[in-house]
Amino acid sequence: MSRRTERVNDLIREELSDLLLREVNDPRLGGLISITKVEVTPDLYNARVFVSIMQPPAEQTDALRALNAAASFFHRELKSRIQMRRIPFLVFKLDTSIEEAAQVLARIDQALRDDQTSSAAAPPVAKQE
Repeated sequence: MSRRTERVNDLIREELSDLLLREVNDPRLGGLISITKVEVTPDLYNARVFVSIMQPPAEQTDALRALNAAASFFHRELKSRIQMRRIPFLVFKLDTSIEEAAQVLARIDQALRDDQTSSAAAPPVAKQE
């Protein structure tokens, strides 16, 4: 990935985050929505926008549909905010990496608690010389 593509990815992510925070009033987008990553194609025609939606799965699907339905609105707004010759068309994809990481951390915490309780309950082992 070129340096220019990385800069465009970051710029679009920042602007979309600001738009979601300040401009969008759709009730389907009520939960915590984070734009985790943007991947622009090298020709700058298309971009995949990865979003993390902290809601139950059924509401995640509704929110993702709402974002994809509003893609033309986001495209239009990006045209007025970003000074580029070509603004990519957006496709929103669900990113579950944050949820998966939270589950892994919860499992690690549980394993540590289980280890502490089992070591506290077990009698000390005497060393044999």
